[in-house]
Amino acid sequence: MADHTALVSDLRRWGAELGFQQIGIAGVELGEDEAYLLDWLGAGHHGEMDYMQRHGTRRSRPHELQPGTLRVISARMDYAPHDLDRAWDTLEDGERAYVSRYALGRDYHKLLRTRLQKLADRIADAAGPFGHRVFVDSAPVLEKALARNAGLGWIGKHTLLLNRDAGSWFFLGEIFTDLPLPTDAAPSAHCGTCTRCIDVCPTRAIVAPYQLDARRCISYLTIELRGAIPEDLRPLIGNRIFGCDDCQLVCPWNKFARPTGEADFTARHGLGDALLVDLFAWSETQFLSRTEGMAIRRTGYEGWLRNIAVALGNAPTSKAVIAALHARENDESALVREHVAWALAQHRAREVPALG
Repeated sequence: MADHTALVSDLRRWGAELGFQQIGIAGVELGEDEAYLLDWLGAGHHGEMDYMQRHGTRRSRPHELQPGTLRVISARMDYAPHDLDRAWDTLEDGERAYVSRYALGRDYHKLLRTRLQKLADRIADAAGPFGHRVFVDSAPVLEKALARNAGLGWIGKHTLLLNRDAGSWFFLGEIFTDLPLPTDAAPSAHCGTCTRCIDVCPTRAIVAPYQLDARRCISYLTIELRGAIPEDLRPLIGNRIFGCDDCQLVCPWNKFARPTGEADFTARHGLGDALLVDLFAWSETQFLSRTEGMAIRRTGYEGWLRNIAVALGNAPTSKAVIAALHARENDESALVREHVAWALAQHRAREVPALG
């Protein structure tokens, strides 16, 4: 009989060698989390992410997604950039674009999936062939609940996973397995009375502690939503053109986050604080070329222009901003044209002399 306790010790060591900062083991019981998920879906908080509802209970029942699953190996990889302190400077500069820090470098999905498969291969070398499947945010998986149960952290009031030694600047990945490995214990929560994440949210998407309405979340609006961004939310988006980090930036636990050692997560093409007018001038060919292998591709070129148009509408009025918007006034995309028209209207409204 295999010594599964020794195997877990080995796989933690192998995980560290592969660049993971933490490895934990969880069981597959997610009853309370399933009830929370169903309530969240019932409230319509998933917006237009129909796939969330379409997958049904497979998301909360790992053995339905991957038959034979007994345990889930959860892995954490940190991605905090070395210049994280500059994030607020970019957010406060209306002429520059803010891109969520996770998306500045190489797409994490491929990197983590490759590393997790290597970890699975090492397990197979040591224990023999075993049933398994690797996931990195690519299937209906309750990754935060599983990571919590695997001892990697607790779910904070902003609904992100928090680790008392690493904050929240990290990616998660999983290996579903039929090996009866010993499980880890879920840690206690340590948010206390803090509400900084709730208070800072630009669009008030965190409607209550541990309750996120995706329909108001800037990450959803700039990445998942394919149509027009609701007009009442556009001014609140500011210069955020792909995702939002505000709830992480204010979290006290992130003072413990350590900069990533992964070169692939380093910002590409100056996207850490690029000028909005420069990004708005990119052709589709340039967009596809400069975002190759990056998560930013998810929004698509049309969504990219839509998002930047909103940010330009929120930017300080200048000749460069107005010229950039006029250049896209007759864009072939009706979606882009509509957001450009809104942005120009914002600037015209500011030019009306104050009365009295």
